[in-house]
Amino acid sequence: MQNLNTLSQSSLQDYHDCPRRFELRYVQRLAYPALETEPAIENEKHQQEGEYFHRLVQQHLIGIPAEQVGKLANSANLQRWWENYINAKDLTGFKNLSGLYSEITLSAPLGKFRLVAKYDLIAVDENKAVIYDWKTYRKRPKTEWLSIRWQTRVYRALLARAGEHLNNGNGFAPEQIEMIYWFSDFPNDPARFIYNADQYNRDWSALEKIADEITTASAGSTLLAGFPKTDEVSKCGYCPYRSYCNRGVRAGDAIDAELETEAEELFDINFEQIGEIAF
Repeated sequence: MQNLNTLSQSSLQDYHDCPRRFELRYVQRLAYPALETEPAIENEKHQQEGEYFHRLVQQHLIGIPAEQVGKLANSANLQRWWENYINAKDLTGFKNLSGLYSEITLSAPLGKFRLVAKYDLIAVDENKAVIYDWKTYRKRPKTEWLSIRWQTRVYRALLARAGEHLNNGNGFAPEQIEMIYWFSDFPNDPARFIYNADQYNRDWSALEKIADEITTASAGSTLLAGFPKTDEVSKCGYCPYRSYCNRGVRAGDAIDAELETEAEELFDINFEQIGEIAF
């Protein structure tokens, strides 16, 4: 078993959806034996374009003129997403702020782990912090579905826990935090989530509980007993590890799958360069 030191919204979502998938992906770190989605080539291209769009927005946010960045939008999807981003009324509020933190990583201790999140953008203005997350989904997900996803819960809770250095050393109260998902193909229909102290307390208690569960499961006598397979077989169609569990070989549809599976972003973690609170 590999040494597991960090937890993220993606790994927590995997644990919630299927502890066995969590074990195979993050504990044993096994290679993917099966395709996640079909058609694979089209889906891979869409994922690559989504990653490139994030880079275009980051370049714009650090001060490169929009006209210059826009020239790099070299596909029909990227051109449409870029135009939607530039013209989106819901995004005009932060573009002139000085407190813009693009592609920033925060960290805080969580049980025996560190909870880590990389944010597309945190915009700070007059003691308010708004989290923006860019989504290139081909289908606009339901707001109710997003509200219970671990990304929504982790990103807000972690900012409340470890965001004081973004606010002159003063931590953000949960009521000062909002999260906005902005959809590149649905630019006039963002999903907004405000926060409050009760939600924060519930979220952090749930995170601590899961961290304890993972610690206990990792110390179990048998891996499979510690990390059981999900009973929701429908989720297996989007799992690249389904062949390990004898749960089919055919991949799920790409458009539906992107709402259920988001690849964990691989980045090297240098804890001296990211916002965190000490153990």
